[in-house]
Formats: sequence, C-alpha cells, structure tokens
Amino acid sequence: MTPELEARIVADSRDRVAWLRARARGITATDVAGLTSETSIRRAADAKLGAGPRFAGNAYTDHGRRREPEIAAWVAATHGILPSSALFRAEIEPRHLATPDGIMQDADGRVTLAEIKTTNKSWRGIPKTYLRQVWWQQHVLGAERTLFVWEEHLDFEPVHDEPHCVWIDRDDREIASLVGLATRLIDELYQRTTGRTPPTRATTPVESRRDALRERDMFRALALAD
Repeated sequence: MTPELEARIVADSRDRVAWLRARARGITATDVAGLTSETSIRRAADAKLGAGPRFAGNAYTDHGRRREPEIAAWVAATHGILPSSALFRAEIEPRHLATPDGIMQDADGRVTLAEIKTTNKSWRGIPKTYLRQVWWQQHVLGAERTLFVWEEHLDFEPVHDEPHCVWIDRDDREIASLVGLATRLIDELYQRTTGRTPPTRATTPVESRRDALRERDMFRALALAD
C-alpha cells in the first residue's frame, strides 16, 4: 500500500469503538446502500443522529462475522487480495468513508477491492444494495474493480465447497448518483444539526474540479463534525 493511501486510514474495525465513532462522523457504504429517494435520505439522517430503529445484529450477521476470515483467506489464496479491516476516507471529501473487506494495490498504484457476503438465498444477481456498497467503496478508494464474493449457507452450514465470486467493474455514472445522494444526506444533517439551510457554493471560478468540490463541500462537513 502506498503511503498516500495508507495516510487515508482513519480507523480500524478491530478497535470497534473507535471504528464506530469514526463511521458516525461520515457517510459509509452502509449509509448509501439504501439511498434511493428523499424518504430514504430522511431515514438515513434519522439513523445517523440516533433516531429510528437500531439494528444490533442477529444470527445471520453473527454467522457472517464468523465466516468472513475464512472466506477472506480463500480470496487471498486465489486472487491475491489481502484482508483489510481499515476504514478509509476519500481523497477529496474526508467524510466519504469505506471499510472494504480486502484490498490490493499493484506496482502502478491501481487499487483492487474485495467485498464478502454470506447469504441463505440462491442469488440470480447481486442485490442492488450490495452493488451500491461496492460502487461507494470504489469511489472512496479510487478502485477500478471489486471481487464480490459470497458464500451460500443452509442452517448456517456452507452449501458449496468454495464461495461464489464475480468481478464488478467501476461504474462512474452510478458513483456520481451515489455522491449526489450522499451530498443531500449531508445537507439534511447540516440543516437538522444547525437549524440553517446549507449555504450554496460561491460563484467565483476555480481552477480545477477538485478545488470546486472542496469549495462546495467544505461547509457540509460541519454537519458531521465533533
């Protein structure tokens, strides 16, 4: 991993308290997975601010946590993508966060990710909520593709000798849509926590798109600040 990428690690899920605290201050893949409408944005804002129903896990999520290290070892052995527990921030917007299950960076700096799931269903296609998570992780890490891996189980026993896997390529159109929805979520949080309408970006020309994004979004980070 390059020093530049390593410098964008903000927490590690092995320190669960610090990891949860860091996630609460930004927009994660879990947050964007359900963002599809204004109603979903309001629901996500409720969750970020501690309102609404809380999900503490169940037998299925417990099974997934138990199986993930074994599946991650298979991914490393078959595809060379090493397990990761790091929470990364995006290069431009530090409030965009993701914790991929695996990461590999080649000599040219190209990033490849892995995402691991367990399921008791036979999928004909990857559920859209999981695709959104993958695209968000690609956005945050700057990855071009992700190995999506899933293990089917019956009564919490794996059905097959090996997990299923498929490559998911980066989709900049979907990513742009998710970034827009995430921005609206941050705006919603800003309004709720400050009581003010989010200010608009100044019309002064800027030299690059990156500078424009910084200028537009720097105030929005206040909604999730300490």
